[in-house]
Amino acid sequence: MLFNTLAYARFFGIVFVTTWLLVDRRMALLLPWLALAATALFAFPGRLSFAVTAAALALTLPWVLRARSGESPPPLAVVGTTLASLGGLLWLTLQLRHQDPLGLALQAMGTLKSPHGLTTLVSYGLLALLWLWLARARQLRLLFLLGASYVFYAHWDWRFLPLIWGSSTIDWLLGHAIGRTTEPHKKRLWLIGTVVVNLGVLGIFKYYDFGIESVSALATALGLHVSLPLLRYALPVGISFFTFESMSYVIDVYRGQLKPHQSYVEYLSFVAFFPHLVAGPIVRPRDLLPQLAGPGRFSSVEASEAILLIAGGLFKKAVIGDTLAINLVDRVFDAPLMYSGLECYLGVVGYALQIYCDFSGYTDIAIGSAALLGVRFPLNFNAPYQATGIADFWHRWHISLSTWLRDYLYVPLGGNRRGSTRTYVNLLLTMLLGGLWHGANWTFVIWGGLHGAALAVSRGYERWRGKRASTSLSWPRRLIATTLTFHFVCLGWVFFRAENFSKASLVLRRIASLSTYHPNLHPLILSMLALGLISHATPKSWDNQVRRQFGRLPVVAQGLCLFLLALTIRRLATAQSVPFVYFQF
Repeated sequence: MLFNTLAYARFFGIVFVTTWLLVDRRMALLLPWLALAATALFAFPGRLSFAVTAAALALTLPWVLRARSGESPPPLAVVGTTLASLGGLLWLTLQLRHQDPLGLALQAMGTLKSPHGLTTLVSYGLLALLWLWLARARQLRLLFLLGASYVFYAHWDWRFLPLIWGSSTIDWLLGHAIGRTTEPHKKRLWLIGTVVVNLGVLGIFKYYDFGIESVSALATALGLHVSLPLLRYALPVGISFFTFESMSYVIDVYRGQLKPHQSYVEYLSFVAFFPHLVAGPIVRPRDLLPQLAGPGRFSSVEASEAILLIAGGLFKKAVIGDTLAINLVDRVFDAPLMYSGLECYLGVVGYALQIYCDFSGYTDIAIGSAALLGVRFPLNFNAPYQATGIADFWHRWHISLSTWLRDYLYVPLGGNRRGSTRTYVNLLLTMLLGGLWHGANWTFVIWGGLHGAALAVSRGYERWRGKRASTSLSWPRRLIATTLTFHFVCLGWVFFRAENFSKASLVLRRIASLSTYHPNLHPLILSMLALGLISHATPKSWDNQVRRQFGRLPVVAQGLCLFLLALTIRRLATAQSVPFVYFQF
């Protein structure tokens, strides 16, 4: 995880307060003081810290009150408030840590191993000039969100910041190049440019070593010896998500569905916006860019619902998903021969619940975090295991990815416009590439192939019947269809989760043995399986109604409910931290 839960809560709290504070531009004068206050509260709590913070606020407030609302603060006010707060911060950190605040910040992000060498007078001078420009910028609120998003990403590995910035910049320039030219062949060249850049980045970091190893394995099988160099690069977190989002912008401009976006800052913020940066949902530029360009929208009722959504997502991930992962799923897939057929079967069901609770839990946190910042994300999950067919499943699971694959891969391949055979081939190709998108492993290709073949068979059956039967099923047939679809999806999850074909084959053979001894199925595991299945089976309208009713409760009652939910999560969550599954994609 980029942040643990408490660290993310602190980070988001600072971003939330500052973002809404900057709706009025004169409030930028309080930003240096907020840095001091955050340090005093989280790093050095004590009388001395609070006294320095209070003194800095007393010096800052007169400048804030004298500045005009809605206008850029004068340079003298920027300099004065900065010296008041950062002077106190510098004195405080030197007294308590014997180090300057910039050095501490760089160490906290892992970009500075030694406390000496980088934080020179020149560095502070450059930062002072940058802050003087930022404080008077018209898009300060958006600039702050962009900076916060880059800090969020740098917390994982700051060396990949040039990658996300460079990818975004190139696509923004290519979009403008396409918009300026009227010659079709030049537009196609620029479009090819964005495909080469984005897929090239993905290919180098995600698929190069996989391709080399596959070629070497094939050569060995043919009796040949091929020695090719491997790069062994670390996979930048979230690379598949932000490259798809950035590439979709250029494609939309090429199609004439979107005009080239004029604001460079807004475009960089669209790609890097931290709630959905590392694991989606994949938000279309036409949905997010207008929200970033417009004024912030805040509703106390929507904010309450967003907080409950975040808490619910944390419960799904930390309680249900992580418990099943540590106590059942990981053990079964690591050593399937040590478990009975029944235990392996429930291990696969447990993984189906784990990946749903893990990924939809992250999505809930992302959607809730964005909503608190005045941005609306689209729905990404809609009870996928209630699907009555594989096509219905993909209308419910990771909706932002399935619609992206449909619009930017399946339709350009020809969709269903070139006859039945071509339609089936396009479905299979789309899902094969969708499987490979998830990871550089042949097991993901098999997973995608299974879903592609199932979609093709489903489409052929619908054409043969001449109607879409799923909407008119009686409840017994709907139950049978849902059960069959769920178990087919679970079959696919075996290949998605297994490290290799051997492990997947062992799991399936153990299930086929039909052995039923179950010494490893403890009450905790069974209760989490039941909780996951029952909660998933509840109607979506119930969930929406609970959130609406929560938003109407008095503030004290909301706080009490959230406090009890936090205690429940703390009591039931596992002690071991489990990274989000989709962080690896």
